[in-house]
Amino acid sequence: MPPPGVCMNIINARHIKDGSGNVANPNKFLNQDFQQLKQYCLIKRVRYIDEMFPPDRRSIGEEVLSPNDLAQVVWLRPGKIVPIPSFTVDGVSRFDFGQGVIGNCWFLASIGALTFQNYILDQVVPLEQKFDEDYCGLFHFRFWRFGSWVDVVIDDKLPTINGRLIFVRSKDPTEFWPALLEKAYAKVCGSYADMNAGTPAEALVDFTGGVHMCIELSEPPPNLWELMLRAGQSKSLMGCGTPQGETSANTVLPNGLVQGHAYAVTGVKQMISQGQPVNLVRLWNPWGQGEWKGDWSDRSPLWQTVSPEDRLMCLSVHEDGEFWMTLEDFCRFYSDLDICCLCPDFLDGSTSCHWKTSFYEGRWVAGTTAGGCMNNLESFWTNPQYRVKIEKLLSDCSAEQGEKNMLVSLMQKPDKRNRRLVKNLHIGFSVFEVTEEYAGQRGKFPASFFRRNSPVAQTKTYLDAREVMAFTMLKPGEYLIVPSTFNANETASFILTILSKAETHVHESSGGHDHEHVETEQPSPVENVEDVENKKNFFRQYSDQYEEVDAEQLQGILNDRILKGDLKSGGFTIDACRSMVALMDTSITGRLNGEEFIRLWKKIQTYKDIFFRTDVSHTGTLSLKELRNAIMASEMRISDDILNLMALRYGSSSGVITLESFISLVLRFDCMNQIFRQLTDGMTMTLQESEWMYLSMYT
Repeated sequence: MPPPGVCMNIINARHIKDGSGNVANPNKFLNQDFQQLKQYCLIKRVRYIDEMFPPDRRSIGEEVLSPNDLAQVVWLRPGKIVPIPSFTVDGVSRFDFGQGVIGNCWFLASIGALTFQNYILDQVVPLEQKFDEDYCGLFHFRFWRFGSWVDVVIDDKLPTINGRLIFVRSKDPTEFWPALLEKAYAKVCGSYADMNAGTPAEALVDFTGGVHMCIELSEPPPNLWELMLRAGQSKSLMGCGTPQGETSANTVLPNGLVQGHAYAVTGVKQMISQGQPVNLVRLWNPWGQGEWKGDWSDRSPLWQTVSPEDRLMCLSVHEDGEFWMTLEDFCRFYSDLDICCLCPDFLDGSTSCHWKTSFYEGRWVAGTTAGGCMNNLESFWTNPQYRVKIEKLLSDCSAEQGEKNMLVSLMQKPDKRNRRLVKNLHIGFSVFEVTEEYAGQRGKFPASFFRRNSPVAQTKTYLDAREVMAFTMLKPGEYLIVPSTFNANETASFILTILSKAETHVHESSGGHDHEHVETEQPSPVENVEDVENKKNFFRQYSDQYEEVDAEQLQGILNDRILKGDLKSGGFTIDACRSMVALMDTSITGRLNGEEFIRLWKKIQTYKDIFFRTDVSHTGTLSLKELRNAIMASEMRISDDILNLMALRYGSSSGVITLESFISLVLRFDCMNQIFRQLTDGMTMTLQESEWMYLSMYT
């Protein structure tokens, strides 16, 4: 049985810290170990069949094939399709393959770009795989998926009709690396159908795990040509797309371009034509055919105006889907350009300044850390916050101090395996300068900060995209980055990536909270001798002959006496009372004596008072927003992670916290805090200690 969800999150975090999940040591997708499976198949002399992505209609998915075609599908291994199959034939090239019946041109265009960068290609496609004596029908590929590299195992059964591959197929029928790579990515997406429709950016990032920049070609930056040149020189992958037409169909226009279609950028070159420089972009259509018919197309007379050397080097008059066009036409007929690179240095072309990357995972949780955009000023502050300190550039870079020096990317993580079922939220982020007034602020910045300060940088708009980004210039100083969904109370996980030209220090700002949101006064506790004596007498009345109570007796006292009439959901369970006994039982007898019981009673009274003071809606329960205020009123520092965990563990299905749940969670949280204060003696908790608290709060 796999570990439970919270444990799995901690295990994954430890793996990342220990070096797992990188390209040299990828995580095993769906816990399938390629080497173990291969060894098993070779020992048993069997051909591998993947039970996690079975060769049947479930893996094809819905609405890709007609019922008639689906009934004709036969899954065949390459050796049943051709007599002598090969993984590769004469190397790997963009001209090896053409698109099949599924609308995954975005993926295939990205493969076309991938074939230009052997180093990146080797990361994704282990080229040592062969149909040789160790062949057992088992292959594997590597992709970067939302923060970590994964190794994806597949069998080599491919869907065919009448012996022909349905999806991507090679020009050479004996070559199978494109079909097997497509199958591995289909498995990651959930099915072949889940690969239908997308943008090259998605696959480019999954092939590199690198820096991604999206450029809107309707408003290109003035240095677009220089940026593309640098990207081409720094082993980047580039893809682009044409605008969608009136329908979702891929209509071929009279100029030869296809509407709503993805292309790979396969080259950029400046040539001299008629004595003037001309900037040309080379593009490739993953259909393997269908080319631009305008200026600088294959048969354009303009090719006679360049030098014979340039013409020989660049012109290839073949119907292979590849063509040249000017940069101006490129910006005119294409909507966006995606550049993805392992190293961000291409952003400015500087060799003296190297960009630094910071990577953070977070989560918006409805009611606690999902405050929405700045239209919701009273809740915006509850979003995750990241405090950034930017140092001055080194002297070698100081001449370029005024240029853009920070790229911020926000990517939302899916909550479902099947790609087509994922509903992207509208996401964005804002960057605020930390003013002198708030320089000493600890923990989360309050609503008052956002009421008084406007963003110095932000995403242009909130998009329902997998990733949004902003490239900006920030002077040295302190800043606060706040990622958010457009609407409040939308739950999702995200990855925030910060690339900076200067030395940058980043930390999550959620360890403590400002108290301005708790609009209630807390009375100072006064020790009343008579009250203490009354409690002792009460305890003697209900305790046993040894003046002790066990969990069952405690349950009756709390539910039927002390908190009678205040409890909304049937009172404390026996398990909750056993937990209280364990927390308060300093004598380790499994029971509470008089002193321990009275100490518990005082805590319960305190937490009950806080509960009803922060229940501003007067419902007898706490909303998740009120829970935050109640924790703050308890004078406990709490991170967003723990707050979200409390909401999941102690909240009801309707998203509210009852009095008994609140008392249980605060008792446990207070106890854990005391333990760690004693263990650390004021020092910062270790990762293992914080994980223990994380689990203790959840179980």
